[in-house]
Amino acid sequence: MIGFLLRRLLWFAITLWIVVTVSFFLMRAVRGGPFDGERTLNEAIERNIKARYHLDWPILKQYFQYIGPFNLDERGWFGGDGTRPFGGVLTGDFGPSFKYRDFTVNDIIAQSLPVSVSLGMVALMWALTLGLTTGVLSAIYRGRGVDVALRLLATAGIALPNFVIAGFLIILFVFELDWFPVAGYGSLRHLVLPGFALGAPFAAYIARLTRTGMLEVLSQDYIRTAHAKGLAPRLVILRHALKGGLLPVVSYLGPATAGILTGSLVIERIFAIPGTGSHFVNSATNRDYTLSMGVTILYTVLVYSLNTLVDFAYTLLDPRIRLEES
Repeated sequence: MIGFLLRRLLWFAITLWIVVTVSFFLMRAVRGGPFDGERTLNEAIERNIKARYHLDWPILKQYFQYIGPFNLDERGWFGGDGTRPFGGVLTGDFGPSFKYRDFTVNDIIAQSLPVSVSLGMVALMWALTLGLTTGVLSAIYRGRGVDVALRLLATAGIALPNFVIAGFLIILFVFELDWFPVAGYGSLRHLVLPGFALGAPFAAYIARLTRTGMLEVLSQDYIRTAHAKGLAPRLVILRHALKGGLLPVVSYLGPATAGILTGSLVIERIFAIPGTGSHFVNSATNRDYTLSMGVTILYTVLVYSLNTLVDFAYTLLDPRIRLEES
């Protein structure tokens, strides 16, 4: 257990360093900058702004300052005079936003991440509830009409973009039935429709994976033995088959949960939800280097952490799997 965690921690540090490094240099390689806009700044003003954020430094020097905690200035690499816009990633400081001048990246993430998490939890509940139920029923009634109908429904969920699903939901439940508000954020009722639209494609994938896993488990000898002992079919499914059938789903849930929790730009825009996804895309279009890097690092941490939790969940579902072997 300890060796597994230490190896994961080491690979986490290496992965995060690679992501930060590649993202940093790719972002600087794109034409344009955070202070380019429709209104041309006076050269002296633009020069002072770049000096304030040290964007006039050589690119390698900017990189070491962003990583931190190095104290750099124009006169040397280390030592410096203490004039730095932020402490660096290693100190947990992602720096000021270049576009939202009154906010730091930490402030923006702190405000938007809980919103995306709330939306993501609702979407994950929809995805798990619909996906697991549909997958199990499809496996139990394999080859029958129920199986065919549920597989067609899952295929439609995979094929339809979430913004198309969102459009149908708004027309039906907002304009026709008037059951839910069309947009905004403030209560659970505001999250039901966007949560369903965001979770529907994930529910379709979970249904397919659950069906595949259940069909494989139901053909095992110990399942036939349980039936031969006279156990009720419901007990065989819930007590013996379900745990093994969920293994493919657990593997998928790591990156899927990270993708859900970081929010969806399209869904957040359609329903006017102020989540992290909107800020991420806005940071790319605005060349907001620090905000884009902050959200990228956040996504990396989520993916890696959730995949580690998946490995632990594997040992709970199947005792034959050892962490040291994964």
